[in-house]
Amino acid sequence: QVQLVESGGGLVQAGGSLRLSCAASGRTFTKYAMGWFRQAPGKEREFVAAISGSGGSTYYADSVKGRFTISRDNAKNTVYLQMISLKPEDTAVYYCAAVPKAAARDIPLYEYWGQGTQVTVSP
Repeated sequence: QVQLVESGGGLVQAGGSLRLSCAASGRTFTKYAMGWFRQAPGKEREFVAAISGSGGSTYYADSVKGRFTISRDNAKNTVYLQMISLKPEDTAVYYCAAVPKAAARDIPLYEYWGQGTQVTVSP
């Protein structure tokens, strides 16, 4: 069982930056690849970024590539999403999720989910 708690969301102007954190419980954090997803009002949840258990491999949605960076600190059981050059279209609830296998983009593969943190980017 893995419990995930996101933090770091908020209101920022376009062009600004935020760093999201996701703290995980449990002793086997390195066995889980981690992903960030987001869901905007009226839209389906979508993949944002993923990172392997070791942190050696990362994957990004095309819409955030070059602006967002996913990382993890396995000593702290925490995964991060650094977001720069934010755009109004990045406004969404951001969720972190864990999958006990290779990093993936597919939502159904992820077994554990956090409650989400709101990111709002004003024009």
